[in-house]
Amino acid sequence: MKTKDLVEYLNKILRIGEIDDRSLNGLQLDNSGNVTRVALAVDACQDSFLRAAEMKADFLLVHHGLFWSDPVAITGELYSRIKILIEADIALYAAHLPLDLHPELGNNAQIGEILGWPVSGDFGEYHGVVIGREVEFDTLVALSDIVDQIREKLKCEPEVWGFGPEYIKKMCYVSGGGLSLLNQAIDRGMDMFFTGEPGHSSYWSAKEAKINVVFGGHYATEILGVKAVGREIEKKFGLEVEFIDLPTGH
Repeated sequence: MKTKDLVEYLNKILRIGEIDDRSLNGLQLDNSGNVTRVALAVDACQDSFLRAAEMKADFLLVHHGLFWSDPVAITGELYSRIKILIEADIALYAAHLPLDLHPELGNNAQIGEILGWPVSGDFGEYHGVVIGREVEFDTLVALSDIVDQIREKLKCEPEVWGFGPEYIKKMCYVSGGGLSLLNQAIDRGMDMFFTGEPGHSSYWSAKEAKINVVFGGHYATEILGVKAVGREIEKKFGLEVEFIDLPTGH
């Protein structure tokens, strides 16, 4: 199919033009005009580009793209990365916040679905949009059981700041680097906050607020959205789609 047609489809379903973001969302680098095989990855990096080239993909969809906020010179590391894509004729498409907050395909929607949590509402305002979810259990659930479930379903080794109650009634979550929203969880009286990666400066805030914080890893909580979009592409257009798994351990 034509690259421009796939881009138009993705722009529409992900509402690329409607969501303000630091990321330059959408098509970041074009190819010669056709797509036959699509690669998916969390990060735009040399390893994902080389793997996409090896599998002869001509379109790569990532969550963390190459271009953020201010314009940058195409030199050094950035030049080396882009050179791989151009030589292999691979288009690069990025979806950051649009892929976090999408109501069905987004990272946070997928977390709730995979873990089977009873989502009770939205949570977490970031850059003027709400990206996470709030969960309320019918009965109290042991923190240890929730951690075991995260470990099993997301195939990660959670880190736990066990500062809150042993049994959880209300919790909220935001994928990836969502720890900056901890104060919003505290203000809403949550028993637990689940996100991707820890940060030193938030440790004492969590401890003093007596809230449990569980981390599943930035990578592990953000492979879900690109995979979900990949399934949509495969189903709608019949293109070959493959996920490039490059865990960072964070």
